Amino acid sequence: MVQLRNINTVSPVEIQQLANNYAVKKNLRDFFPFPYAVEDAVSFVESAVTGSMGHVFALYLEETFIGIGSLIPKMYEHRINAEIGYWIGEPYWGKGYATAAVKQLTRFAFEELGLLRIYAGVYDYNNASMRVLEKAGFQKEAIMHSSVIKEGKLHDEHVYSIRKV
Repeated sequence: MVQLRNINTVSPVEIQQLANNYAVKKNLRDFFPFPYAVEDAVSFVESAVTGSMGHVFALYLEETFIGIGSLIPKMYEHRINAEIGYWIGEPYWGKGYATAAVKQLTRFAFEELGLLRIYAGVYDYNNASMRVLEKAGFQKEAIMHSSVIKEGKLHDEHVYSIRKV
């Protein structure tokens, strides 16, 4: 079973080993570096610990680190919402771990944070992440056409959400 653990439980070296992979990076925002150095992981953990990145968790399968998950609560009139983010190391793809992590993050958002809506934006070419969200109970709300530029090409962004019932 996938577990959410404090970000301090994972070493920067473990993060770097999974994050330094273009197949992971291409589905994430441009501020995610590639190549991904140990120093990038150190900076990431330091930022995550301050809370400036919202709630950031190390994802574990028993005692094995498999990725990162996060919730970024919104403010003011959007305070009932959070943006969910996640990445799983490529060796762990296709095994249902991302879906399990999204379910755990969603449960945390609703039960611990008292939020009412969680959402995610997914690039049009990332069909696997769309399936993850759908399996976790998210529904597609919108397609924002030609709203993202990645590697010099325009892409649509698919917006998914789930609401506390």
